[in-house]
Amino acid sequence: MVEKTSTRTATRDRLLTAAETLLLTERYDDVSVRGICTAAGVNPAAVHYHFGSKEALVAALIEDRLGPVWADRLAVVDDNASVSEVVDAVIEPFVELAADPVGRMHLRLLAQLVLGRHPLTWNLHWFHMDSWVGLLPDLSVEDSRRRWKLAFDLIISRFGTGEEISDRSAAALRDFMVAGLTAPKVQQ
Repeated sequence: MVEKTSTRTATRDRLLTAAETLLLTERYDDVSVRGICTAAGVNPAAVHYHFGSKEALVAALIEDRLGPVWADRLAVVDDNASVSEVVDAVIEPFVELAADPVGRMHLRLLAQLVLGRHPLTWNLHWFHMDSWVGLLPDLSVEDSRRRWKLAFDLIISRFGTGEEISDRSAAALRDFMVAGLTAPKVQQ
């Protein structure tokens, strides 16, 4: 059983690496499941067996590569953290990733998937919107979700351009996010 599990893990890792390699040079829409399987040297059905779909494979790739970048910073975020602390824990890894060519590729890919509204299945805690809504306790769940969605769309679209971000731009984005997340609730 151990050998079967390690073979599955090895195949999964080869698929992730092949997808990452292809996505470094090609647009998401131009990378096919067949191309990923060929590059990984596996059966054409392997993506569907291990992930279910191309979107799920790429979501797993993003979680695998980006999840650890946020893990330590977000581990200290709880209901007592200020919005400024939470925004810093989110923005700082984006700045670091944008300074690295491979990191920029991952951010560009994240932007293509999230902003393209591809159907994604996330497994890691902080990739789910429900993980964020309780961090704005003065707002309803619906209002909190709406603000976080706007904040993440803004940050992902800004960092998903594939360009490095200046310190001034990152600071302005941070301040804008804090202001938007903490603004008084609009009475209707």
